[in-house]
Amino acid sequence: MIRRLSRRAFVGRLAALAASPAMMFTRQRAYAQQPASPRRVGVLLVAISPESTLAQRFRQGLLDSGYAEGRDVAIEWRSAGGDYAKVPALVADLVQSKVDVIVVDSAVATQAVKRAAPTVPVVMAVVADPVGSGLVTNLAHPGGNITGFSIMTADLSSKRLQLLKDTIPRLTRVAVLWNPDTQFHNKMIEDLKAAAPSLSIELKFVGARTPEEFGPAFSAVGRARAQALFVIDDPVFFTHRMTLLGLASKARLPIMGGLRQFADDGGLMSYGPNLGDLYHRSAGYVDKILKGAKAGDLPIEQPTKFEFVINLKTAKARGITVSQSILLQADEVIR
Repeated sequence: MIRRLSRRAFVGRLAALAASPAMMFTRQRAYAQQPASPRRVGVLLVAISPESTLAQRFRQGLLDSGYAEGRDVAIEWRSAGGDYAKVPALVADLVQSKVDVIVVDSAVATQAVKRAAPTVPVVMAVVADPVGSGLVTNLAHPGGNITGFSIMTADLSSKRLQLLKDTIPRLTRVAVLWNPDTQFHNKMIEDLKAAAPSLSIELKFVGARTPEEFGPAFSAVGRARAQALFVIDDPVFFTHRMTLLGLASKARLPIMGGLRQFADDGGLMSYGPNLGDLYHRSAGYVDKILKGAKAGDLPIEQPTKFEFVINLKTAKARGITVSQSILLQADEVIR
């Protein structure tokens, strides 16, 4: 028996057949447009906090590279607050979180990741001396899982000592604050020893590992009758710089720091790389790694922007007259 369809049923079936490919395409397109899970970026900070201006420069760098937090990336922030002892546990926590890449701000953190997770890519936002610290053997071809930026601290030590002498021509005795737990400091000490004789400067090296050791260190500086304090770059010193600056103010001792925050917060002067620029640029390396580049194939770059900052208010408080020629060299004068 031949079954006849009513006109209404026939038209309905035609409409269903016509609609089904469109519906299937719509479903496929909707599925294709489902966003992938955000990539996980670990940020392990020893010297600064996640709320700091420098950390926000990294966050802005990711945004400028096209990454929106929550949509494209999830940032896992970890901060040691200047305490090296906390670093291994923070590294283990990030590895357990299955991050795709870890950004670090110190040689200590880099070494900890290298030991615990040799396959997780590492981007050094600011590391003083990657070769001298034993992290890599070559800046151009780092190999392994490490890349990023070197802030050339060892290369800048003699320049800083020269600027200090030019600013205070009568200077003959300088105390140098260093951290025995920071590997590259030994190289800086040798560089400073080599530069001092030509400047007619006698150096007194004073070590401190923790803020609790700052007081005894300043007592040693006082016994040496130092006329200025040269602070070697270090996460512990940077994090607790206000304590150092307070002790220096009490002793009426001018400080030369490598990073501008020392001059901003009351030190006499600073000369070194622009850290904000490096944190911003490090986001570009994260972008390359998330797109498939191997960290070890990316050359470790050096700073392109440097800052010489003088705090004229501190100079006046210490009875130091800064010559016009030095002021003209400065990128910024705090009055």
